Amino acid sequence: MSLGQSIRSSSKWLVGSALAGQGLQFAIGIVLARLLVPADFGMLVTVQIFTGFVGLVASGGLGQALIRARDAAERDFQVVFTTQIAIGVAIYVAFFLIAPWFADWFGQPLYRELLRVSALTFLIRPFQNLHNIWLQRHMRFRELSRLGVLTALIAGCSSIAMAAGGLGVWSLVLSGLLGGVLSALIVSRLTPLRARLLFDPAIVRQHSAFGLKMTGNDLVGYLSSQTSNFIVTKMGGPVMVGLFNKGDSLAKLPFNIISAQIYAPIFRSMSAEQDSADRIRYLFHRAISLLLLYTLPLYLGLAWLAEPLIVTLYGPKWAEAAIPLEILAPLGLLYCIGHPAGAVLGATNRAGREALVQTAAWALVAAGCLIGVSHGLAGVAIAIAVSQLYSTSHMYLLARKAVGARLGELFATAAPALLLNALMLVALWGTDRLLPADMRTSSPLLYLMASASIGGLVYSAGFLLMPPRFFGDESLRWRRMLRLGH
Repeated sequence: MSLGQSIRSSSKWLVGSALAGQGLQFAIGIVLARLLVPADFGMLVTVQIFTGFVGLVASGGLGQALIRARDAAERDFQVVFTTQIAIGVAIYVAFFLIAPWFADWFGQPLYRELLRVSALTFLIRPFQNLHNIWLQRHMRFRELSRLGVLTALIAGCSSIAMAAGGLGVWSLVLSGLLGGVLSALIVSRLTPLRARLLFDPAIVRQHSAFGLKMTGNDLVGYLSSQTSNFIVTKMGGPVMVGLFNKGDSLAKLPFNIISAQIYAPIFRSMSAEQDSADRIRYLFHRAISLLLLYTLPLYLGLAWLAEPLIVTLYGPKWAEAAIPLEILAPLGLLYCIGHPAGAVLGATNRAGREALVQTAAWALVAAGCLIGVSHGLAGVAIAIAVSQLYSTSHMYLLARKAVGARLGELFATAAPALLLNALMLVALWGTDRLLPADMRTSSPLLYLMASASIGGLVYSAGFLLMPPRFFGDESLRWRRMLRLGH
């Protein structure tokens, strides 16, 4: 199988799995949003800010190092597993001890037990990571895809049952732990590895150099993305952070379904070609082109239809979540460039430089959110937009230098997809003018269906009718699938 075929096959399974998994979570989220209140989601987000950050430390970047390594024996996997177990135990003990202080600081006694129970995930993750890393290294994404869908279904159904039973925020926490345990049990049957305790300082040192760079970069990136939630939850309370997080998570839905899923095969393929700048440059621009084609219309559609979408799906009590969604969703244009740029820097062993960019972005987010939170949800969202504009620009410049790319290549790569999206926006604007003036608020579901149908039709028709040279074999493949000829 060629490199391109391998990437396409892996991406197909990952995106298909993410689409099924995210579709399930999306449907489950709608039900939960109607059973629970914004404050329940806000409390979970508050706890996850801290457990998520420490979770990156627990991994130590060793998993990414094993995926990237030219050679990795079973002994390497066992040493990484042992290291992560030791770190996980230490982290759980630390969270258990600081839980009372954590609850007092936020003025909510419930946080004490929420933090202690949520931290159990650090004892489960090493058993998942051992096998997930092996599967990713061997490009066996089909198994990972099926596992993700299955665990999402079971965890989601259990969360609905518990929420309907009146467990409130606990329905979100306990279902997450259940999903983790099931995932660890099932994935252990998919690889020849078995969990054994083995420690070898030489192996840890061998992989930690790259791993620490990746961890440092991930930590800074995580801080940059979660600083807004931290400031909002501390200064605005759980209701405000629940509303903000709902809008933010919807804005990133195309990223989570598509962009995040193709990162693993792209990164692995770039790593395999790490000595060929020309091949990495090709993969870089190809990834940007496809991400713009398949995700940018989703981002722009979410921004345009934010208010009727939120009200239709979650009900009037979530209406304010449309404010951050309208501002954050268009940032998808930047994600389509910045995410592949990150893969280039990681594959060419320049992750340390990315960490510097993320540190500066973090500072921008923190300063902007401290100023913007007094202006409500819109102020926080604008601060994030400014930071994202900076980080994507800088990341692209670093990636461009790493592989010898030219700015003109980026424009040529992006132009066809940008033209298609401009046509879609014109169609959405025209639909809005033609529909009754009050339909957006009086009949949000009908407005949503009419706008999405027309916008999607115009975009699809434009893609299929464009000359093949704009999207190469991508448009030809769809024409053959739809039996439209050449």
